[in-house]
Amino acid sequence: MDKILNMAAANGPKKFEKPAAGGVDRPTNPMVTPLLTDLYQFTMAYAYWKAGKHNERAVFDLYFRTNPFGGEYTIFAGLEECIRLIANFRFTDDEIAFIKSSLPSSCEDGFFDYLRTVDCSDVEIHAISEGYVVFPKIPLMRIEGPVAAVQLLETPFVNLINFASLVATNAARHRFVAGKSKMLLEFGLRRAQGPDGGIGASKYCYMGGFDATSNVAAGKLFGIPLRGTHSHAFVSSYTGPDEITEKSLKSSDGLNVCEDFVSLVQTWLSKIKRSHALGGIFGETNQSELAAFVSYALAFPKNFLALVDTYDVMRSGVPNFCAVALALNNLGYKAGGVRLDSGDLAYLSCETRRFFQAIEKEFGVIDFGKTNITASNDLNEVTLDALNKQGHAIDAFGIGTHLVTCYAQPALGVVFKLVEINNQPRIKLSEDVSKVSIPCKKRCYRLYGREGYSLVDLMTGGNEPPPKAGERILCRHPFIESKRAYVVPQRVEELMKCYWPGKSGKQREELPSLERIRELCIKQLDQIRPDHMRRLNPTPYKVSVSVKLYDFIHFLWLNEAPVGELE
Repeated sequence: MDKILNMAAANGPKKFEKPAAGGVDRPTNPMVTPLLTDLYQFTMAYAYWKAGKHNERAVFDLYFRTNPFGGEYTIFAGLEECIRLIANFRFTDDEIAFIKSSLPSSCEDGFFDYLRTVDCSDVEIHAISEGYVVFPKIPLMRIEGPVAAVQLLETPFVNLINFASLVATNAARHRFVAGKSKMLLEFGLRRAQGPDGGIGASKYCYMGGFDATSNVAAGKLFGIPLRGTHSHAFVSSYTGPDEITEKSLKSSDGLNVCEDFVSLVQTWLSKIKRSHALGGIFGETNQSELAAFVSYALAFPKNFLALVDTYDVMRSGVPNFCAVALALNNLGYKAGGVRLDSGDLAYLSCETRRFFQAIEKEFGVIDFGKTNITASNDLNEVTLDALNKQGHAIDAFGIGTHLVTCYAQPALGVVFKLVEINNQPRIKLSEDVSKVSIPCKKRCYRLYGREGYSLVDLMTGGNEPPPKAGERILCRHPFIESKRAYVVPQRVEELMKCYWPGKSGKQREELPSLERIRELCIKQLDQIRPDHMRRLNPTPYKVSVSVKLYDFIHFLWLNEAPVGELE
């Protein structure tokens, strides 16, 4: 389908303010500042400072416990915004004054002097690449640095990762159900949770596999292709062809001029009506709708795409569209297609396709039968799946509310847990085993099988030798003793890379473009077995630990858990 609007191409991605440390731009949203956090982060920071612990070296893992939407995979998104935050992490005098007014008056002034010195120059971040398919318990990010400073990053990091990963996953799931050949358009701005929700949704839906957005601001900010046609209001604003005063239209090569395009359209409508192949399908079409279509075609002859369900799809909308499209064809233009926004989309798309094919056969217009059909109307995973089962002739789907609001699940449940301090591993215990954390600084690997699909993700202790391709490895469930398996990987990939080196001297991984992340995401999804991705009853993906890490987890668990006493 031809692009109707592509402001992104004209304007390009937005250039932000002067970059901060390491040449990293400021966060996309100006509200992402050190104050975008919970009050208890500052009360903890004060308590650390008061106890003289604020500079102790700590390691935190950011991860999630359960995949969203009843599925077995998640797309990791939001990393770039986290790096932008820490590159620009400084407290202004006004912010410190507000923090001081918000904390108890007993807090000492020395703490606020300390806040003036806080930045992330001594924070080190390792993370999985943005756009990767990820799974529960595996650290998406490992954040290491002075405990008070890192603690202040918890809430904004969780905020920036949670929605981004959720909506990117939602987009990937819609793409999986729709299939690779269909065009997916994100139309969710008007239903999104505020401006930031709308901008973020457009970005991360594109990352997750959508092709374009209706959101002009997102197109300007991120270079996402834009698409759009007209609404029902445009159609119903016309009362008839007499309203069209400028009726001339140049041919596509600019060599000829049709002085009365309206009459040419009406001539084609009469031919369609008289056709034996099409006769009886419709009578008199709605002339105000015809006028709207003609007017829109005169404005956008190269990009004419019409919304055809304002009055009646098959008795008016589609015949009127075809008359305008055939008139455009006489002048060397190719119509973009139609959009269906109500009714039985499976049935109407098939009937519309048959009508297009009959037009091609009757009038010899090459490829008219393949004219694009776009469908919208509160679509989601379930309706896409139902359309596939019913049989349809839709080429593109415009999806809004259910996509950008993540209607099926409102949050991912990302957590940020301390796993080590002063080189001492720490563990969080719970009666709910799923909430037990995996202690110590870890390395994470993805093991691939003969067919190129990933078999298992493996966590090891930071000092363990890495697994090697061709070697037999015992992979253990972190908590269930009986769940274990030997794996002989054909390929081993280390998942975490250094995206912010702090003072470590390590080489920093460059942040890729949105387009590159999108390509990576699509490639990643091809490396996950289809049974892990299916919508209903997907096979759980295996997340495991090495034998040494398994033994250490349970040793620490027994040492930290209080021993009961019976009387």
